[in-house]
Amino acid sequence: MSKIKPTEKSYHHDDLRGKLIDATRGMIREGGVEAVSLRKLADRVGVSRTAAYHYFKDKNVLLCTLAQEGFRIWQEELDNIFQDETKPPADRYRGYIRWYMTYAVENAEYYDLMFGRAIWKQNTATEGLKKTAYDVFQKQVTMTRQCQDQGFLPATEDSLRLAQVTWGTLHGLARLLIDGIYTDDSHMDEMCDCAANLLMR
Repeated sequence: MSKIKPTEKSYHHDDLRGKLIDATRGMIREGGVEAVSLRKLADRVGVSRTAAYHYFKDKNVLLCTLAQEGFRIWQEELDNIFQDETKPPADRYRGYIRWYMTYAVENAEYYDLMFGRAIWKQNTATEGLKKTAYDVFQKQVTMTRQCQDQGFLPATEDSLRLAQVTWGTLHGLARLLIDGIYTDDSHMDEMCDCAANLLMR
């Protein structure tokens, strides 16, 4: 018996959008951004191309949507980490560094889109993605300033520049792991602790 593909009618609209996003992640994980097309995506999910185009008018919008989703998750996790009053502020910061590295390595398809050249180098980010990414970075600057006020990040440094340098340091480590330059990620915890010790007073 041949396998019957589900039709658009079998999905709730929000459910279909989520399935398209999840399927895109899978395509990127398996073959990179180049492997993504709305035609292939529709076939993979088992819907018509018209259904896919209803949510994403082209590949760029699809990729920007995926990146924006990554930043949304990022923002939620930042809030969870830094609003956890069961831990001292310095421990929250260490936890953030460890979470950053883990997130980047375990969600490389999100991370590549969020910070990679496929969108930003081509200057094709949608307004929604730009706003979400900007909001996340502003939260990062605010978090940095609070850590300075709490005395464990250097107060003499400009908060914006310190946030940029911190993010750049962690991004560099993450990229080395994702790209396979550091082939053994078993020492990631030690690298996170080292980064925290260097950045914190």
